[in-house]
Amino acid sequence: MHYSTKIAAILLVFFCTSFQNIQPVTENNSPGYKLKTVVIDAGHGGHDHGCSGSKSKEKNVALSISLKLGALIEKNFPDVKVIYTRKTDIFLELHERAAVANKANADLFICIHCNANPSSSPYGTETYVMGLHKTAANLGVAQRENDVILLEDNYEQHYDGFDPNDAASHIMFSLFQHAYMDQSILFAAKCEEQFKKTGRHSRGVKQAGFLVLWKTGMPSVLIETGFLTNVKDEKFLASEDGQINMSENIYRAFKEYKYEMENAGGKVDAKKIEEAEKQMNKEEQIISENNQKEEFVNGLEFYVQYYASEIELKISDKKFTSLKNENISYVKDNKWYKYRTGPYSTLDIATQKQSSVRKAGYKDAFVIAYQNGKKIPVDEARLLQPK
Repeated sequence: MHYSTKIAAILLVFFCTSFQNIQPVTENNSPGYKLKTVVIDAGHGGHDHGCSGSKSKEKNVALSISLKLGALIEKNFPDVKVIYTRKTDIFLELHERAAVANKANADLFICIHCNANPSSSPYGTETYVMGLHKTAANLGVAQRENDVILLEDNYEQHYDGFDPNDAASHIMFSLFQHAYMDQSILFAAKCEEQFKKTGRHSRGVKQAGFLVLWKTGMPSVLIETGFLTNVKDEKFLASEDGQINMSENIYRAFKEYKYEMENAGGKVDAKKIEEAEKQMNKEEQIISENNQKEEFVNGLEFYVQYYASEIELKISDKKFTSLKNENISYVKDNKWYKYRTGPYSTLDIATQKQSSVRKAGYKDAFVIAYQNGKKIPVDEARLLQPK
């Protein structure tokens, strides 16, 4: 059989069996629609630690945020049944998590996770819905979360032959479109909007092929609450205040989503979905372009420092409005909080950005350099760059 014909045949069988496995368990387009049941899934657990930071494990952070989120819903919506896939440090297979939601005829499935990256630079939140990997970064996140099935017995039987070590499996799997895509995107967008409102850096709503979302018969999202490989994100997520902040943000998104869906009889406003998809595509394009431009060599990263304060300011502070489209972060150096844009892969790119930051009103902005996370003189960094 010709290779392309073989792939087409595999795809046909894959999609036929996949759609047979997805049966809508909630008819949510009637005038009397009520959101009655939500399943909260704390990622990883037991011998599956998930990703790790310098001091934190994903399984612990995810569980803490999940329990806090559930408690808020139970307290404020006693008519809503909250089901947890786990409330303790136990291991659950991915297909078991989806089965919990389907058995409960849930109206919403919320997975809580933490992100990771080989570089310490990326930070911020991402909320995923089931769908096509539009960037290599999205594929990487899905691969990392899906690799947990290697800890399961007989995983080939549970996931229709899906092989987490085969890139082709991930690509074919990501083509599956969830039956509740619109509702999932709506809730995901509300989560990211709430994160932004409290000063978190939102990396947007994204699509990727997550096994845990695959067989859920209801609106489903997977929330990456931040990067444990980023010092600032890890410190925030490991703290009680940070976990409360994240749970409250997701709760407010849930509250808005519930109100909106019930008042619309379970129907989704097409205009809102169109707006969310436009923003999603825009963010994916920006990330794709940045990935093409940014290639960090010899561990070098350049930033443009533009502000310093003895008082800690939120990145969303009105002082920084003119830089709202920049990737802003800050570090504490003795008593000073130093704010910067970046990172940039070369001194030339950073110098160009310095010019635009100065034009935005920060006349004293200047370039700083790091190698493998350690600050070094810019002149030294210049010599370390490839010729």
